[in-house]
Amino acid sequence: MQIPAWRRLVLKVGSNLIAPGGQALSTQHLLDIARFIQRARAAQREVVVVSSGAVAAGRAALRAHHQPPLADGMGGKQALAAIGQAELMRFWARFFDFPVAQLLLTLDDLADRRRFLNARNTLRALRALGVLPVINENDSVAVDELRVGDNDTLGAHVAVLAEADLLVLCTDIDGLYDRDPRRDSSAQKICEVDAVDDAVMALAGAAGSVVGTGGMRTKLVAAKRAAEAGIGTLIIDGRDHRALEALLDDRHAGTWIHPARQRRAARKHWMLHALPTSGVLHIDSGASEALAGRGASLLPRGIERVEGEFDVGDAVEIHHAGKPLAKGIVQYRASELQKIRGRHSREIVDLLGECPSESVVHRDDLVLL
Repeated sequence: MQIPAWRRLVLKVGSNLIAPGGQALSTQHLLDIARFIQRARAAQREVVVVSSGAVAAGRAALRAHHQPPLADGMGGKQALAAIGQAELMRFWARFFDFPVAQLLLTLDDLADRRRFLNARNTLRALRALGVLPVINENDSVAVDELRVGDNDTLGAHVAVLAEADLLVLCTDIDGLYDRDPRRDSSAQKICEVDAVDDAVMALAGAAGSVVGTGGMRTKLVAAKRAAEAGIGTLIIDGRDHRALEALLDDRHAGTWIHPARQRRAARKHWMLHALPTSGVLHIDSGASEALAGRGASLLPRGIERVEGEFDVGDAVEIHHAGKPLAKGIVQYRASELQKIRGRHSREIVDLLGECPSESVVHRDDLVLL
């Protein structure tokens, strides 16, 4: 099947392709992937790689040096990632006769707008130099509450960062099925998905990899995020060289997930998907109609209840009738909002001694869910 012509794609390569069965790094599947990257570059097309495998590489390196295994837990995984990341980069670099660059990202790099833009500028500079970027989460320093979480999600973020035309999720299955094909031989592949809605998400199973953290559900979540930024996603079997070769002819042999017809502005997409949420504002019907119907800012008068502890510049969700309505960046601390909620903007000075802003969340800092 045909897909739109592309000039730049993000290629996410899963752990089962890099370290099959959770063992050492292997060329078994990577040779075909490397050949695709070389052919794409020869055709004046750009590829950015998001690579899993650092923890598996670190574990294999310890075994090779007859070191005792590290204890389970976050500290052990961080140490394995630190050991394995160097091995992983050496492994990728051996395939190419052009420079390969490492870029390690954390959730903070994506959540902080300045760091987000700095990362984007770095990718632009690497592309201009003809360097292949190989990106991974910085697992050696990330902790659970500050993790992107999985490399499918990271791939969606990188697709936005890299201003890509296409996100390709290489895995060990050739697309999305209506049932688990490993358990049901009558399962049918879904070759095309118009939008990732609740019905599509219901088809996703749990994580199936013994090494990675992402199953089909994380791939669909990533595809939905990419779609909102106007980027289509392909889920393909990275073990099948034909699926890779088809991309060079703007065809696919997996599942094609269309980009959204109406693309979110880049900053709105960043706010929605990169900023962690620090609290919840519950608003009344009048405020809900103003936000959703008229594109207005959120004023203190419409706030009924404040949940969580947050500071100026943090992101909060905005709920109406118990359901998420929007997400935005607040102009007041939680403790200040407790004092001014339900009150008119002209009363802010009397209640707080100053009025930094008449709105709690300005419409330019607000995105509807």
